[in-house]
Amino acid sequence: MSIVLLGIGNPLHADDGAGPRLADMLEGVSGVTAFNCGTAPENFTGLVRKLNPELLIIADAAEMGLPAGSVRIIPPENIHDTSVGTHTLPLYHLVDFLAEPSRKIVIIGIQPASLGWADHVSDPVASALNEIKMMIAENNLLKIPVL
Repeated sequence: MSIVLLGIGNPLHADDGAGPRLADMLEGVSGVTAFNCGTAPENFTGLVRKLNPELLIIADAAEMGLPAGSVRIIPPENIHDTSVGTHTLPLYHLVDFLAEPSRKIVIIGIQPASLGWADHVSDPVASALNEIKMMIAENNLLKIPVL
């Protein structure tokens, strides 16, 4: 299965950098192409369409009202109800634009502890990212609960 991950967020805002950090962590993982999109995921839509993955994973910090480091799959129809990221393009526009009948899109939300000025993620988020990396490498996202 071909997998592309878009890691979205601002790495200078502490846990908002979770998506980009995950993308960097996935470098070299077999079968996964990961892009550190920063706050401009729309700049990577052409690459996604060119690669035409069977599975597109979008990872971003998301305010879900859960303990820091909690991870949930956010169904695309629920992203209107979740505060996801600090990027300028609403995530639902990105999902709608990249949707294809043959492509599954999974949005992974990571509950931040802090979004203040810092160039590193909190310990709970770092731990969650390690777990997510292992699940993606093993192609086993079913362990992540759905929001």
